[in-house]
Amino acid sequence: MRHATSTDLDRLEPLLAELRGIPQLRERNRGSFSRGSRAFAHFHADVDDFYVDVRLGERFERLRVTTDAERAAFVARCVAAVESTS
Repeated sequence: MRHATSTDLDRLEPLLAELRGIPQLRERNRGSFSRGSRAFAHFHADVDDFYVDVRLGERFERLRVTTDAERAAFVARCVAAVESTS
């Protein structure tokens, strides 16, 4: 598994656009998001699968975000996490 490259992030662009639409998140570098002063999410690739390391609570967890359903579930969890502590 490796950090997502620019080409990988191109394939994730619709997902990145959704994250950019969450007001509590800031994209510090392409594909790397923070919430306030804390890192929130960044992406990895492994063969044809994509993963995100995301801090939905106190610790990071790794989620697969390869399919549309996985991406939708991830965005919903992000929204819930930032709204519950805003």
